[in-house]
This record gives sequence, C-alpha cells and structure tokens, in this order.
Amino acid sequence: MTENLLEIWNGQPWIRLGVTVIVALLVAIVVHRLVRALLWRVSDGHPMAREMLRQARSPMGWLVPLLVLVVALHTRPEADELHIAASAEQILVIALIAVATWLGVRCINAVEFFFCRRFPVNTENNLRARRVLTQARVLGRTGSVLLILIGLAACLMMIPGVRQIGASLLASAGLAGLAVGLAAKPVLSNLIAGLQIAITQPIRLDDVVIIEGEWGRIEEITGTYVVVRIWDERRLVVPLNWFIENPFQNWTRTSSQLIGTVYLWLDYRVPLEPLREEVKRLCKEAPQWDGRVCVLQVTDTTDRTLQIRILASSADSGSNFDLRCHVREGMIAFVQQHYPDSLPRVRAEVRDPAG
Repeated sequence: MTENLLEIWNGQPWIRLGVTVIVALLVAIVVHRLVRALLWRVSDGHPMAREMLRQARSPMGWLVPLLVLVVALHTRPEADELHIAASAEQILVIALIAVATWLGVRCINAVEFFFCRRFPVNTENNLRARRVLTQARVLGRTGSVLLILIGLAACLMMIPGVRQIGASLLASAGLAGLAVGLAAKPVLSNLIAGLQIAITQPIRLDDVVIIEGEWGRIEEITGTYVVVRIWDERRLVVPLNWFIENPFQNWTRTSSQLIGTVYLWLDYRVPLEPLREEVKRLCKEAPQWDGRVCVLQVTDTTDRTLQIRILASSADSGSNFDLRCHVREGMIAFVQQHYPDSLPRVRAEVRDPAG
C-alpha cells in the first residue's frame, strides 16, 4: 500500500503540485487567522489601527493565499515540469497586485473614516474640524486615485502584449502620444488641483461660498469635483481645478462670523436717532445677533431719498440671513407706524394753465 502511494506520488506531478497547493492554502488560512487575532489584540486602544484592520479584512483574506500560491509555484519543480509555471505565476502576480491595490485603497479609506469620526463638523465651532476633514478627504481621494493608477499600470506591465504596445507608443510618440496627453490633461489637472486644495485649503467642507452668483455650502470634495449644496437644496457640481483658476467668495475662510447689510430708502424728513434706537432694540431682542456690530448710517443720497445702511453681525451666515430679515421687517413696520410720511414719495407741482 505504501509502495503504491509512493509510486503514485513520484509518478504524478499533478498530485504533488495539487497537494502542495492545498497544504499552502491551509497554512495561509491558519497564518492569516493567527496574525489577524494577534493584531486585533495589539490594536486595542488604537482606533485608527482597529479601523484599518476592519477595512482590510476582505483584501487580506485574498492577499495571503495568493502570496503563498506564488511562492509555492515559484519553488516547486513540478510547476516547471508541467509547463504551467510561467502562465500561472503571471496570472497570480497580476491578481496579487490587484489585491494589494485594493488593500491600499481600503487602508486609505480607513484613515479617512477615522478622521471623519474624530473631527465631526456638526458642532458650533468647527473650523479646525473642517480643516482636518478637508485635508483627509482630498488627500485620501487623491491617494486612492494614484494608487489605482499605479496598480493598473503594474498589472498592464505584467502582460507582454500590452507592454510591447505601450513601449511602441512611447517610442513613436507623435500623434498618439499627443492624444493620450491631451486626454489625460483633465485628470492630471484635477489631481494637482486636489493636492493644492488639500495643502492651501481655499475651500473646506461645510464652507459657505458664492459661486456663479449662487450661495451654498461645500457638501463633498472628491478627487475630481466638488459638490456645492445650494440654499434651495439644489446641487452645483464644480471641477476641482475651477477653484484654482477662478475667483470665488468664501464666507467662512478664517471664521464663520459675518456682518450683514440691510438697505432702506426713506424720505429726507425721516429722523435718524429714533431709527438708530429701534435698530439697537431689534438687534438686542434677536437671538441671532452676536453683540459685535449694530450700526445705522446714511451712506448715499439721491434727489428723492436717503439711502440708509444697517450693519448687523452674527456667528454664521445662516443666522445672519435670519437677522437681516428680522431687522428689515422690523424697521419697515417701525417707519410705517411712527413715520409714515417719511416713506419714499414723488413730489410734483401742479399749476392751473388758466391761472
């Protein structure tokens, strides 16, 4: 019986290779479980490491067996005898590169998710949280795109036919190279713009911006575009490089505090001191006023009216909009009730032609 088994073992390289692969996979599964349990225990008290282990669970389940299979095929002589070493090893290496790229992207996502939980933006004073979260989002998306491009290039370089085509294109350059360069320009410009935004931060998540005459908040920053949530729930999608090449307003660049303006046009006979007292009263009774600025001034005159400008400050743009509406409505009601003759009017002189 033993002699028959030895004869089969020595005479059948398929059996030896199959047993080797099965044993290698079993060893890989055991090693993967032991290493994962050990790392999970060591990472206790380290939220980022825990999140990375949680995100890397699926790709690691494929990475370790593929790595063991590549080693087994590379070291066993049966693979050379059966003439499958080159093709099988090439396929496994491509799969290994793809899984490694998947693992890298999941680790980047884990770091980004950790910062999202560590620095929530739904707080009152969230400037530092928005700064950190913007850097994490933009750098994470840019890193993921670059990692995917590198992994795809590495996989293509493992295929001889594709590698030869790429080499011939690079050698010939000419129109084909020019077309590829022009096609890749938007992608590269957006990647570079993403790095610039992450470092210099002209915009951050939850920033209040004015773009193309639209008022909104930065809702999402991806590797290629920015989503701006307009005040009426519309979404404005803007390419990343637009923020580098075009001017725009950012109302929360250094602080969310804002000074709002209310304009009134009244007759020359209106008294100013009662209006100033009423503006102060309206600001003090409004919960949106932060106590910094409350001013009434005459800023311009025409042949018929005075232009009165009221300045009022708030902690953020949303509160300032409500405060401006409150002051505007209150001042109109005050003038209508106490000084109705001071509302804008047109004066005309009528003469009797016969007289």
